[in-house]
Amino acid sequence: MDLPWLKDATQSLEERIAQGRMPHAMMLLGPVGVGKRCLAVWLAKRHLGKLAAASMPGFPLEVPELADLRWLNPPEDKTAIGVEAVRELIADLSLTSYDGLGKVAVIEPADAMTASAANSLLKTLEEPAGNALLILVVDRAGRLPATIVSRCQRVEIALPKLAESLAWLSRLKRSDHWEAALRLADKAPLRVLDEAERQDDAEAMARDFAALANNEAQPLETAARWLRFDTVFVLDWLCRQVEYGIRRSFGQAAETAAVVPDFVLQRMDRRKLFCYLDMINRIRSQADGSYNVQLTLESLLIDWAEGLRDCRSAGDSDSLRLSFTR
Repeated sequence: MDLPWLKDATQSLEERIAQGRMPHAMMLLGPVGVGKRCLAVWLAKRHLGKLAAASMPGFPLEVPELADLRWLNPPEDKTAIGVEAVRELIADLSLTSYDGLGKVAVIEPADAMTASAANSLLKTLEEPAGNALLILVVDRAGRLPATIVSRCQRVEIALPKLAESLAWLSRLKRSDHWEAALRLADKAPLRVLDEAERQDDAEAMARDFAALANNEAQPLETAARWLRFDTVFVLDWLCRQVEYGIRRSFGQAAETAAVVPDFVLQRMDRRKLFCYLDMINRIRSQADGSYNVQLTLESLLIDWAEGLRDCRSAGDSDSLRLSFTR
């Protein structure tokens, strides 16, 4: 797939390769949905001799099966990458390269590593075995220890301009709704494609969220249903809905169809909407696996169903009724 906004990054990397200045640890940073995974695949294939220098993007969306490539994600039933998984990855890097050109290890997202997992990686980042390349795909750099960040060469990928994203999406499929979809996806074009596949989930959550505000649904039952959705998707969706509600409370036009009726927002104190948004963002900033997802969703949805009556100032730690499992 052609991702034209990654051209500058690939050209810069090609120059490093040509000059023999490639580091052994790279960190790809940028918003979710900007194409970091695609760039990591391109870089891995380039390092392993599967792409010639003149072979520029298309970028694959899927991870290729290569003998000398290891791709580490959180397990399907977890949100964090544990220390044992990282140790296994390090041990694999010390083995002989199958093709004789080196090895590549990709950790995605690297900010999902537990503290002990990140610490176990430090020595390898400094002195990897053989011609190994480590690529850390990072969604939120603030979650990573400074010791990890300082050992990697950073490649920052910015969101394309709106016009470029619209043109790219329109080439894939004609639609009158791409601009609204981009705003819903925080202007990240690949996230638009991903969230289009979750449209049914978003519509179900919208019905539940409005029903809770109208006392037509039970928060515990709703939280149980939402557990089957991806946690990051749920928290991002909640964040956007509350942001839209705040804008509407100031008389600004909504960027999407209203999930919560205006009369519901009118009976909520605007300051408490800000407080609720702060609560959600504080949860989003927590490391994956550091809190109980079910109890957190229950707490958030109980607060919403009760009209945010117990939501206090952002500085009051008691306003977060969460159950952390650290």
